[in-house]
Amino acid sequence: QVHLVESGGGLVQAGGSLRLSCAASGSIFSIGTMGWYRQAPGKERGLLAAITTVGTTNYADSVKGRFTISRDNAKNTMYLQMNSLKPEDTAVYYCNAKISTGRWYGVYDYWGQGTQVTVSS
Repeated sequence: QVHLVESGGGLVQAGGSLRLSCAASGSIFSIGTMGWYRQAPGKERGLLAAITTVGTTNYADSVKGRFTISRDNAKNTMYLQMNSLKPEDTAVYYCNAKISTGRWYGVYDYWGQGTQVTVSS
């Protein structure tokens, strides 16, 4: 079926940068809005940034100005450039995509496996 594969997570010092990527593969007819979420220990998963198929973006206030979401439709890949990282950014980061697997099929949410981002102080 459809899979979202993430990469780019890791350990970084405060003030540093990381770039996450999420590639969609499988039986894909079309991909709609994609987004990045994160879940910190003891907290619910929350939306960080979203990007539509035509490139319209929205950001959570906590990451606005520091994170940049982008996508390459030809590669079915989404990116999250994270700059000026803070310890508060430490969380598991998940990618999400609204994907249809056929012309006459509905659009459903798909999730990546999550990747750990740890920002040390």
